[in-house]
Amino acid sequence: MTKKPSKAASASVVHAGSHMPEAAPASNRAIRAAERRAAIVEAAMEEFIARGFAATRLDDIAKRAGVAKGTIYLHFKDKESMFEELVRVVIVPVVARLTTLPPPVGSVRDLIEAFAGNFLKEVIGTRRGDLVRLIVAEGPRFPSVADFYYREVVSRGVAAMRALIELGIARGEIREKDLARYPQILIAPAMIAVIWQSLFERHAPLDARDMLRVHLDLIFGERRTT
Repeated sequence: MTKKPSKAASASVVHAGSHMPEAAPASNRAIRAAERRAAIVEAAMEEFIARGFAATRLDDIAKRAGVAKGTIYLHFKDKESMFEELVRVVIVPVVARLTTLPPPVGSVRDLIEAFAGNFLKEVIGTRRGDLVRLIVAEGPRFPSVADFYYREVVSRGVAAMRALIELGIARGEIREKDLARYPQILIAPAMIAVIWQSLFERHAPLDARDMLRVHLDLIFGERRTT
């Protein structure tokens, strides 16, 4: 004799089944919301680069993103939080990737050259470089933006360079021990290249990679050729 399911069990199945069709619409809404947020961030980047942080208006970002201005407030409380999100999406992943150094099986110089080479590839001549120049130009007027960029980007890069310098000193590859106190010296060519490109490239093109080579020769000594 087949036992009929209880009323409670039947109700449970009906209740569970009644929610199944709603899963897809909810998922679609989440996808559309993520797409709108991404469009807003992309539009914000274009506006910030074109107009500068101070002159950029939320109305212009909304227009470029193809959304109502009110939609922006569903995702960001103000222009500053939008800029912070832009840094998180566009620059922070690159910095995290660059500062995740492989095991030091080669020379410290090789590691630094790889780091700097990837930085030049990922930043110089890209929108990321434009954002870095924007922060350099307008950071003094907007300290909270500069503070955020320091925490999320600069401090990580400096810490990675200091670790490499200390390793180089321990291995005897770097003779000047005080360099560990000023890891900014190590990454100076990269920052010079970013700024130079926007201001003076049309007057005097800069070979950033060759400048880096000369810089590292000063720190490590010239490479020996076989």
